[in-house]
Amino acid sequence: MDNILFRPWKELKRLQNKRLHYFVTRRLYPFSPYYRQLFDKNRIKPDSIKTVEDLRRIPFISKNSFLDSIGEDVAAGTLTFCLRPSEEAIKRFLPITERIKFASLNILKGKDYIKTELEKEYRPIFLTATAGTTNRPVSFLYTSYDIENLRTYGKRLLDIVGIKKERTAVSVFPYAPHLAFWQTVLGGIAANVFILSTGGGKTLGTAGNIHSILKVKPQFLIGVPSYVYHILKTARGQDMKFGYLNRIILGAGRIPVGFKLKICKLLNDMGSSGVRIIGTYGFTEARSAWAECSTDIDVSSGYHTYPDKEVFEIIDPDTLEVKAEGEDGEIVYTCIDGRGSCVLRYRTGDFVKGGIVYSPCPHCGRTVPRISSDITRVSNIKNIQFSKIKGTLVNINDLEHILDGKEEIDEWQIEIKKKDDDPYDVDELILHVSLLGDADREEFRRSLNEELFAAADVSFNEINFVSREEIQRRIEIESAVKAKKIVDKRPAL
Repeated sequence: MDNILFRPWKELKRLQNKRLHYFVTRRLYPFSPYYRQLFDKNRIKPDSIKTVEDLRRIPFISKNSFLDSIGEDVAAGTLTFCLRPSEEAIKRFLPITERIKFASLNILKGKDYIKTELEKEYRPIFLTATAGTTNRPVSFLYTSYDIENLRTYGKRLLDIVGIKKERTAVSVFPYAPHLAFWQTVLGGIAANVFILSTGGGKTLGTAGNIHSILKVKPQFLIGVPSYVYHILKTARGQDMKFGYLNRIILGAGRIPVGFKLKICKLLNDMGSSGVRIIGTYGFTEARSAWAECSTDIDVSSGYHTYPDKEVFEIIDPDTLEVKAEGEDGEIVYTCIDGRGSCVLRYRTGDFVKGGIVYSPCPHCGRTVPRISSDITRVSNIKNIQFSKIKGTLVNINDLEHILDGKEEIDEWQIEIKKKDDDPYDVDELILHVSLLGDADREEFRRSLNEELFAAADVSFNEINFVSREEIQRRIEIESAVKAKKIVDKRPAL
């Protein structure tokens, strides 16, 4: 157990401010050409950033900042947000106390020693990348220092969700340079916990993953919601028993209660009891992930953060003003302990209802800030206009939430296209869906469109009922890193 997560919030707040000030003055401003230029351009003295509230003077950045920095030279662009110490930077930008320390080391041990030590701490040796589903993939670099942080984050996450040394887990996150896979691997190593990482469907296939579960007999299964559901449904269809498995850890920001209930029923049918389904939230730019603690299926504790390593703000996405505790808004992330790719005031594009709270968790007692689990990943979906509402923008995430929560739905895919494939005609919204059991299709069609129209002022132009095999082929459940639940087939103009 990491006791730092149980310290009084006032103490954690002082520690957070202290580490923020140290990071900005001793690491970020001296060694980041990007942020040094940003500070100088906006006439911000690094020593003036003493508290979290002082961050409000610093401009925001976003994913476009990374894309703009990459340009034609991908290798150079990827290094833009990395800390890069040099002899000149040490002499010009470090505070006097730090310069004296380096001068003393130079006298006692020589320049080669200093160079070697700096390379150990600052040389990028590893990366994870965004999936690139809506933009070019963006790589984030790690040094040895950052990998140790990743181990720490993973160990904390496993402790929060309740994976102890005497328990075992199987991870079916896809093998790829993605945060979820490596956070799980390194977290298990740091926590000295047995976690079998199968590499997901693309590596072993569903049969291989089911065989791994039968062999390891884990208490925990970790993965993306769609593939975990697919594995459990396939296993139940083969009359397998998973009585030992009662904790499901899902790598997603928003998991409807209806979807949790479907997974719970599958496990109950296979002999499991006391099932808990726990959500996690993470993004590549933070090089970290956060988890709910184990609670009842219809209750979320919120995602437990690490205030000694980061700062979260919630802002109004239109006015950019920082919101108060518990208020809705866009999540903004700041790193205060990194060496490779580091970001300050990074606008995630993720909108959270319920914001962030600072009271102790009523379920586990941890005193760290907690982000509400009701997160809409608006940054991953293009704004889509539908003729049904005459140009009004529709949030696709709301549609996903409704569909995932429907007990009668097995799997689904939304297809967006132009009427008659004419690029200048109106948008059409089509649902391909596989239903469970003998649900009445016409009643399903009517009630779904009524619910969608009431919730989002939109309805499907077509609802096509397909077999389970067809929907699995469509969403590429076995081969894709993320199931292809939203497909935009509109031609580019």
